[in-house]
Amino acid sequence: MKRLLLFLLFFGLIVFWSSCRNDFEFSPSKGNLEFAKDTVYLDTIFTNIGSSTYNLKVYNRSNEDIVIPTIQLENGVNSFYRMNVDGTTGLEGNQEGKFFENVELLANDSLFIFIETTIDIETLTNSDTQFLYTDRILFDSGNNQQDVDLVTLVKDAVFIYPNRDENTGIIETLTFDVDGDGNLDETTLQGRFLEDDELTFTNEKPYVIYGYAGVGEGKILTMEPGTRVHFHADSGIIVTNGGTLNINGSISADHESPENEVILEGDRLEPLFSEVPGQWGTIWLFNGSINNTINYATIKNATIGILSEGNQDEPNDKLTITNSQVFNSSAFGILGRATSISGENLVINNSGQSSFAGTLGGKYNFTHSTIANYWNTSFRQFPALLLNDYVEDENGVTITNDLIEANFNNCIVYGNDNPEFFLDSRGSVFNFKFNNCLLRFDNANLANTGNYIFSDTNVYEGNIFNIDPDFENAFDNLMAIGENSGANGIGSMIFSALVPNDILGIVRSSFPDAGAYESIPLED
Repeated sequence: MKRLLLFLLFFGLIVFWSSCRNDFEFSPSKGNLEFAKDTVYLDTIFTNIGSSTYNLKVYNRSNEDIVIPTIQLENGVNSFYRMNVDGTTGLEGNQEGKFFENVELLANDSLFIFIETTIDIETLTNSDTQFLYTDRILFDSGNNQQDVDLVTLVKDAVFIYPNRDENTGIIETLTFDVDGDGNLDETTLQGRFLEDDELTFTNEKPYVIYGYAGVGEGKILTMEPGTRVHFHADSGIIVTNGGTLNINGSISADHESPENEVILEGDRLEPLFSEVPGQWGTIWLFNGSINNTINYATIKNATIGILSEGNQDEPNDKLTITNSQVFNSSAFGILGRATSISGENLVINNSGQSSFAGTLGGKYNFTHSTIANYWNTSFRQFPALLLNDYVEDENGVTITNDLIEANFNNCIVYGNDNPEFFLDSRGSVFNFKFNNCLLRFDNANLANTGNYIFSDTNVYEGNIFNIDPDFENAFDNLMAIGENSGANGIGSMIFSALVPNDILGIVRSSFPDAGAYESIPLED
């Protein structure tokens, strides 16, 4: 009985409260809306590639519940923009996402408008390789009309992508000799081999690659100064047996605007994505590819910046990389497997695992290079520099291969962890040497044991340990060193004579600094 009385009393209060309040009465908007911004910039996109979703917040600062008679795009159904207003897509048919009627907005409340675009530059007038596309969102009409501008820069590009079977929807995959037995093998790598007329990349338009662009036997992919290459997710370049990659960038007059450098990165151009690791796959120098060279290039935001495999016994290095930078790799900056790599004026930083890993032996020679790792996105298991001479197969059997040589001359090996190099040997040949380097290694358990006997001049000579390199801003990949750097003046002229200018073209002094940069005064 008490429960019934309580229920009736509660029900009565609800009825009383409901009868005392007025139902929501919406009055027409009077043109007094406020907006979080007066222009929505959708940043830069490639033609026919959809943008990210951007938002606009609309406020009703009045004490009245209002209805906005119309929200629409000025260009109407012909607009390349599309909207979603608080979860609704507007009128059906060709006006969907373009036109909305009687949008209610409570007093002192707000709503969100979400905006996207996909634009075909060929449909725009007076367009060459880029075009500024604009439209407006119109709120209401007549004297009450208000507007917010929409602006997008659209770039034309050369698109390289695998074929798709129209009947099955299956995307083309690469077929090549994977195991070196002379027979072609089918792979699961989506992509296709480049045609002869596609083997020279220029600076006329950016290149956008879907899947893996393959370089076949006897073919050479050349990238000229100023080339820009953008990779979609899970995409990259693979250079197969007998193929060659030559990235031929050149020094720029202004290093802050590297117009002559070759830049390889993801295909999301919005600033939000400019430093996001792992947006694409890798540059894969497959076993059997030959004479690969990279000069004045920046490779950023990959899973593995460069993966080089095999050919350690060839007379020429598998890869020669000079005056280049590899940043923001979600796994490894450069990963070598039983291969041969030489580097000069090379900078590697911010890698989810190691910035440079020479694994399963091989040959590695680096002079005036900066191998650093200031990764702060997640926990990393490995140091900036990793060398080993083995791999374990699926049965747990250890397979070793000679580390023929690994020389680091006038280099910096540093980072935000400790120690920042690890030398893991299990075979009989493990040759390495650090000459006149700045090294981070402060581990009492490992020092003076195994491969870390720093007094042994056969493998360690002229090095400095654990003094701050004074990078400009390592977390932002600004790796120039200041006047207080531990690398200042520690280099040997024997090695600087081989690389007389630093990565910016500055002549090295008679007391050269270690690393890719000569020190300069850094601003506070």
